[in-house]
Amino acid sequence: MAALAGAAAVQAQPAPSAAPVPVLALPDFTSVVAKTEGSVVNIRTTESVSVRSPGMGGPGTDPYDMFRWFFGPDFVPPGAAPGQRQRSVPNPGPKEKERTVPRGVGSGFIISEDGYILTNNHVVAGSNGIFVTMTDGKEHKAKIIGTDPRTDVALIKIDAKGLTPLPIGDSNTLKKGQWVLAIGSPFGLDSTVTAGIVSAINRDTGDYLPFIQTDVAVNPGNSGGPLINLAGQVVGINSQIISQSGGFMGISLSIPIDEVMRVVAQLKEHGKVTRGRIGVQIGPVSDDVAKAIGLSKAQGAMVSNVASDGPARDAGVQPGDVITKFNGTDIKHWTDLPRVVGATKPGTHATMEVWRRGKTVTLKLKVGEMTAAETAAAGSEPATPKATAADALGLKVTEVPEATRSKGNFKGGVLVTEADDPAATAGLLPGDVILVVNNKDVTDPKQFAKLVSELPKKQAAALLVLRDGQTQWVPVTPGK
Repeated sequence: MAALAGAAAVQAQPAPSAAPVPVLALPDFTSVVAKTEGSVVNIRTTESVSVRSPGMGGPGTDPYDMFRWFFGPDFVPPGAAPGQRQRSVPNPGPKEKERTVPRGVGSGFIISEDGYILTNNHVVAGSNGIFVTMTDGKEHKAKIIGTDPRTDVALIKIDAKGLTPLPIGDSNTLKKGQWVLAIGSPFGLDSTVTAGIVSAINRDTGDYLPFIQTDVAVNPGNSGGPLINLAGQVVGINSQIISQSGGFMGISLSIPIDEVMRVVAQLKEHGKVTRGRIGVQIGPVSDDVAKAIGLSKAQGAMVSNVASDGPARDAGVQPGDVITKFNGTDIKHWTDLPRVVGATKPGTHATMEVWRRGKTVTLKLKVGEMTAAETAAAGSEPATPKATAADALGLKVTEVPEATRSKGNFKGGVLVTEADDPAATAGLLPGDVILVVNNKDVTDPKQFAKLVSELPKKQAAALLVLRDGQTQWVPVTPGK
């Protein structure tokens, strides 16, 4: 009994109190919103559309116009000869009229006291009227100062004074997990505030810019609105969402404000953006290709084509080169190159490092100005000379016709006439031209056969292949 009483006494003692669990308080966004929302505007646009008169298709008009409206102008009436398009009545009837209709709704924000406003290019592109509504309900007609479709930035202006601009922040200081806000007009609901965190920075989507990825709720109508940090500074322009439904699904993309302001400076001064150009078409460097050509890392921009009229050709850049540095800036990802070159003023003398045949080569060039389109290189042509026997790569090759070499502006190489495994599995096709094998230039079929015979088994060889005017490195592991 004594033992039981002692045990009971022990059990009756109170348990030691647990350490209090700290409560993490969410930030209070109210002060940030109060300081910034008055500088965010709603933007609505209009456009002109053609309207067919009610009498179209009635007496005095072609009865087959309705069919041409649906099936196109080449519609042939029943019984008419192919290619014949006769009108039953010569009178074309009433002409189409135009009327102005609402086009869309977006967002924007004030960047100067005298009425300059930033938004997305896709918000205002194709419109014939732009109307800006302030938070106090006042509406202003805006004019376009300049647009840049490549970065999706537009600078517009309203006739107003004494406005409160949003302070511009530094998007380079953003970190993952940092709180940010979006203010805009999703679905036309102006002055809507949403919050979230930075999910990723320098998100590459294949476009010209590295985006800021957030989980801030952004929907149609938010486009052009600001992404704001807790200091009340703009760090980006909300531009895109990644969605299967057309609505918010947790991934929003914003243009970094540092990139935007570089564009704005040129739009203010010239109404357009001028970018540098060196005249190359590029692609990524895979890990297999990097190992095969001796690069320590799978980074840089692999040159697939060199424009015949570009600075790169004059500087000696060759298809198959990997550009690793431009004017002192490392090219870590292939999409870095167009951004770095584009930000370089045309006429600038620059240096460029390329990886070629197992070593770094430094080239000098004068940056040109980007044009609307660049001349595409001619593709290869089939040839009829006798092909070699299949080799360890499963290839049969022959001489490259001189006309093909002249059009492509290259020397040597061999033309693939048949491709079997393992080359076929790697993606090689008849008509491809092989220019390089493991950093060694291919001169003719005989020399190519020798290079292939010396390749180590079970180790991928890097072939520089020209197809349709484009070059790419293709790793192929020799068979037995």
